[in-house]
Parts: sequence; C-alpha cells; structure tokens
Amino acid sequence: MLEPNMTTPIKRLRLYIDDSSAYVGDHKLHEVVATRARAMGVAGGAVFEAIVGFGHTPQRRRRAVFDDVQSTVIEILDEEQVLRAFVDSLADLQSLGPITLEAIEVLRWPADAISVGRERTLRGQSPDQAGNRDQ
Repeated sequence: MLEPNMTTPIKRLRLYIDDSSAYVGDHKLHEVVATRARAMGVAGGAVFEAIVGFGHTPQRRRRAVFDDVQSTVIEILDEEQVLRAFVDSLADLQSLGPITLEAIEVLRWPADAISVGRERTLRGQSPDQAGNRDQ
C-alpha cells in the first residue's frame, strides 16, 4: 500500500444537482462547476449522473434512456481551504443542491496532483493551456 506523499489532509467535496439539465447561460450547471474547479486549480474531480435519485423535492429522478433530467453528483478532492474557497466562488449559482465536505483517508495520491494545477493557475494559465493532460 502506498502512503500519500503530502503534509496536509485531503478532503472530498460533494455537490448535488437535482436536475442535470439545469443551465447557467448556454452551459449545463455541472459543466460550469467543473470548469470553475479547473480554473481554480483544484487537485481533481469528477461528475457522476445518478441512475436514481431523490431528496428534498417530491419527485424521484430515474434515468430513462432519452431523458436528460436526473440527479448529478460532482466530487472534488483537495485541501480543505481550497475547497472552501471554491464553494465561496459558486455563490452565484442558484440551482445547486446540498454541498458536503468530508474527511477521507487517502491511500494513494499522485505526487504532482495538487502542485500541477496550482502551478498553472499561479502562472495565469488555464489547465488546458499548459500541457493538456486530458488527451
């Protein structure tokens, strides 16, 4: 088992969206959140579409084959102070559901996971401009 190579604990931020077809301007809400996270240089994240979801609304969301309305969960990993600052940057997004912050135990962590995103952001580059690692 590999130990995390870091001095500060990592936490998991979860953002819940009731309706994956929610838009902010011309962009889906989950795309806006993911884009902002990358722009801030957070260590990493993922967007998940739920098969079935329920919560504070009376509807139960079940994903149908051609349906674009289901619950979505966004998970982001980073240091607590970065995640809290990121949540503050989302204040203008009205369609977000609950947001949680959880302590997690990291069993393996890439050595450059945090530093690469932060370094690019500090140089004024978006993650896509400086060595796009998604391709």
